[in-house]
Amino acid sequence: MHVAHLSLQDFRSYATAEVPLAPGVTAFVGPNGQGKTNLVEAIGYVATHGSHRAATDAPLVRQGTPRAIVRAGVVKDDRKALIELEINPGRANRARLNRSPVPRPREILGMLRTVLFAPEDLALVKGDPGERRRYMDELLTARAPRFAGVRSDYERVLKQRNALLKSAAAHRRSPGPEVLATLDVWDTHLARTGAELLAARLELVAALRPLVARAYAELAPHSGAADLTYRSSLGEGVELSTDRAQLAEQLLGGVAEARKQELERGVSLVGPHRDELVLRLGELPARGYASHGESWSFALALRLAAFDLLRADGDDPVLILDDVFAELDAGRRSRLAEMVAPAEQVLITAAVPADVPVELTGNTFTVAEGEVTPGTGEVTPGTPPGRTPADGDLPPTPAAAGEAADDGGVTFG
Repeated sequence: MHVAHLSLQDFRSYATAEVPLAPGVTAFVGPNGQGKTNLVEAIGYVATHGSHRAATDAPLVRQGTPRAIVRAGVVKDDRKALIELEINPGRANRARLNRSPVPRPREILGMLRTVLFAPEDLALVKGDPGERRRYMDELLTARAPRFAGVRSDYERVLKQRNALLKSAAAHRRSPGPEVLATLDVWDTHLARTGAELLAARLELVAALRPLVARAYAELAPHSGAADLTYRSSLGEGVELSTDRAQLAEQLLGGVAEARKQELERGVSLVGPHRDELVLRLGELPARGYASHGESWSFALALRLAAFDLLRADGDDPVLILDDVFAELDAGRRSRLAEMVAPAEQVLITAAVPADVPVELTGNTFTVAEGEVTPGTGEVTPGTPPGRTPADGDLPPTPAAAGEAADDGGVTFG
């Protein structure tokens, strides 16, 4: 799997951008603040429908414009597809696949899979548990897009249940039978949807553990062993299996035990939203004990393990390394370069060419003052600079084809 072409309209700093890409290594090089990360962020957004830098869509739209358009020409097993996303802050986003509208954007999840590592990923090790829960859930969705629906259902149930608990807590009196009956209904929904999510996470952690340990050992061979464990809000004494029905019963029992406290505090205290992925180096938790270098290596190991897991499912995801190498010492830089070089497509951002390891040679683009231009790197033999052989076989973007513009140059629907 690789991206053959990226087209942007009013995304972040770009009014427009057309970037042809090819398999192998591509480096975007230029001073900080010129838009390198915006390019790889757009590719990550196509894959996940979220940004690694922003919690909402509003910052993704160029100032003064109502929406942004991101298009990616994707090649998978010699099959080509054009994915288009219209980002509408405050309103529903829209999507098209090969120019045909799809009912919901999440229906195109899985058409492009990426693994993105960025400086923000230090939060996977040093940040709060929510960062690690997000890591697990995004990887679940990348492997099986149906989990986007599972997560959405759980979040909807949790929101409704929390609203009921908050309302009961605000009255500061014992809830009546109607409130308790309604809460029983939401308890059942939370247990059912939570069990599906919890079981999937447990299976995921079991698959990740050896991959993370191996990746960390290769990156930091002189450090302690890396390990993962899953800590449930049900308590450390509760033995968890991946049987959905059993987990649902355990969650029902957990919320029943916590009901008094939940009614007092007005919030749900039991469920996957309160769980933790515990990272350890040797006998100590990585959070609070790992050095800066060890934390970087652990975060990288988590992403590399995700890459290996997705690759084992059948396709190499696109590997994105956003301003990573400048933070690593020479040894870790060289080891990481050797580990990622065999990937089908690697996209790198760097402030200066020297930040790109010599092991990762390929195409180079210079990014400066909002312009993306072919640099001095290698170009596919027999192909004009800035163009890949696959481009001509992809459906042309509206900008390239000169189609009539509407609503900023793209007609949806």
